[in-house]
Amino acid sequence: MTVPLATSIVDLLLGLKLGASDNAAHDRWSLEGVTWKSEQEGAIEVGARQFEAIALRLASGAITLEIDRIAVRELVGHLRTDAGAPHLTALKAAEAELSGVRLQGPLTMPPQLRAAWQALRSTDTAATPSMAAEAWCLGPLDTADGTIRGEITDAHLLFDADVTVPIRQGHIDFNDATVEHVGPDSRMGVSRLGLYVDAPNGRSYLYQFASAPLAGVEFERRGALLSPWVSERGKLHLKTFAETMLRQSAGGQGQGLTEQARLLLGRTALSGEVQLSDGLFAVPGLHVRLEGRAEGRNAVAMHSEALGEGLTVEMAALSASKAVADWRGAQMGCEEITARLKLQLRVEGQQLRFVLEIANCKVGGARVDLRPHRDARNA
Repeated sequence: MTVPLATSIVDLLLGLKLGASDNAAHDRWSLEGVTWKSEQEGAIEVGARQFEAIALRLASGAITLEIDRIAVRELVGHLRTDAGAPHLTALKAAEAELSGVRLQGPLTMPPQLRAAWQALRSTDTAATPSMAAEAWCLGPLDTADGTIRGEITDAHLLFDADVTVPIRQGHIDFNDATVEHVGPDSRMGVSRLGLYVDAPNGRSYLYQFASAPLAGVEFERRGALLSPWVSERGKLHLKTFAETMLRQSAGGQGQGLTEQARLLLGRTALSGEVQLSDGLFAVPGLHVRLEGRAEGRNAVAMHSEALGEGLTVEMAALSASKAVADWRGAQMGCEEITARLKLQLRVEGQQLRFVLEIANCKVGGARVDLRPHRDARNA
């Protein structure tokens, strides 16, 4: 059966513009096995054995979402009547499948991230540490393994270079990183001033720290007292270091990339593969636990012809559980999710745009709560 009411409810709740995914296609909505049951205090429970929609296009400002097909089984919704109009308060489904999903638009900071960063700038020293700990958790980096490779065409410094950075058990040991080019090779490392490259013509900093020491960093060490020679190039523990950098950036600290590094990015081709750990990934507005490392899931591949123009990141087998996200006053979650992901970041003029493609997506135990809700961490 066709359900025009469903379209009006989605428009009303989410403020989205609905339509077909292209002018030649016709979006279709259908429900099977519909049930309707009155509950206490005027509430209504509406159910459907299966809900299916095909060739959808949803838009919210400059962000667009296209879905070739979505099928939801054992769908249950709860409605209340306020001032004579039905108001949807919650949805849940046993499982859902999605194919041909494409989300795209300009890359801007979500309101949740802006709010978190403003909170982290607070001068209330008693509140800031706990807020910072709750806002960011990059558990999948904790024991990650992989290799990042870069090919730099550097006319400015008069040499081309092949850079290899191994990642072992969540650490980057700069003693194992290589920078190969014509003539004597260069070396990478980390000092109290930042990440550097020691080339034949001297030391250059790629990223400068606002302050030292930083959590998650073992700085370079020199051999003997006052010796100019570096015996240990230093290490990074990726999880701790990345979380620290995010919090420092949130507080307005850090010099960031040097001008020389920005020039190099435009001439750097990047490739790499990283096997993520099982663990909690949390940013303001999103909490999800990755799992399945033993089966080779949650491996990340990345590729770029030139980092100054964009980057492509792919996950052939995302596997996660206990996902909770907040969006426009709604809290969405699921017990488990698997999918294939492809994220493209593109530089267009002065703007950064993204295209996220999702295939073979299966969701179990999905729910949407539109009532005043608890904090995502307690869901």
